[in-house]
Amino acid sequence: MKFNISRDALLKPLNLVAGVVERRQTLPILSNVLLSLEGKKLSLTGTDLEVELVGRVELESAGTDGEITVPARKLVDICKSLPDGSTIELKVESGKAVVKAGRSRFTLSTLAASEFPSVEEGAGELALELPQATVKRLIERTAFAMAQQDVRYYLNGMLIELKSGRLRMVATDGHRLALCTAPDTVSAGDAAVIIPRKGVLELSRLLEGEGDVSLIIGSNHVRAANSQFTFTSKLVDGKFPEYERVLPKSPDKTIIGDRLELRQAFTRTAILSNEKYRGVRLKLSNDTLDIMANNPEQEQAEEVVAVEYAGENLEVGFNVSYLLDVLSVLDGEKVRMSLADSSSSALLEEAEAGDSLYVVMPMRL
Repeated sequence: MKFNISRDALLKPLNLVAGVVERRQTLPILSNVLLSLEGKKLSLTGTDLEVELVGRVELESAGTDGEITVPARKLVDICKSLPDGSTIELKVESGKAVVKAGRSRFTLSTLAASEFPSVEEGAGELALELPQATVKRLIERTAFAMAQQDVRYYLNGMLIELKSGRLRMVATDGHRLALCTAPDTVSAGDAAVIIPRKGVLELSRLLEGEGDVSLIIGSNHVRAANSQFTFTSKLVDGKFPEYERVLPKSPDKTIIGDRLELRQAFTRTAILSNEKYRGVRLKLSNDTLDIMANNPEQEQAEEVVAVEYAGENLEVGFNVSYLLDVLSVLDGEKVRMSLADSSSSALLEEAEAGDSLYVVMPMRL
């Protein structure tokens, strides 16, 4: 195997793939990247057995075909340290990978490509083509609500639901819920699968720029592909909660306020909230929202915000971090918050018609 490539052309797919490779691995081959060359097509593959990513780059001239695995992190560091615009020659000699650029020469250890594991391919059941920006928006609007290390392992990921021709992503950690629905309807069957947390974050990192991405949802894998990469993630084997039952059914108290003003008021109040529970108390009266926080040191913060509200006085507590997370991803000028009573969840959304809904459970304060 032998090829020449410019540093910049190699670095882009290499950085993509290296993000998947874990630094500490029980299997040495998992800290390697698989390089495969066919004619002018060079593909780089990294995996941690849960997520697999293949990056592709077209060479200017054909090299000698072959495949080999080399340490991912070391190859990235070598490429980064070389001067801009340099040309890299990589060839395999007597079981070692030799990387040359200008007067620099590096000899890397290798492991056989035949040992490299591949995420086994299940049959693709549903395929759809979507703009990358749409998929990225769905993830960015919901990913923050995923659980991190919950024993209910199915919460440590995101639900992708295809139903009646619409695509929706949903995440919850049991205390809050985020859902976003794609505007363009898709002509495919129905499916509901859970992508693990790492898969969601990696996919979001990959989706940038214009163009479409094809999503293939199988029984045990989800795959996203375009001309630059093919990303495959195993699915979480579990049943996602029936999230529609969590959506407040008939909240009769509606508050409409300026999103940035509310966000700034919550940010300031949060400074003196209890560091562990992050609770704030909301007091609603006619066209006024009073936000209060205190902590064990007997310190207090209070903010009064003018809002549109006509209804009976109400007092309710929330985790301020959850409210701030929602106000950070919404992008409308006004935000609507709907409540039924002091013990019911709040439903947050953009005041103008939006594609996202957020539910935050109340706190006892």
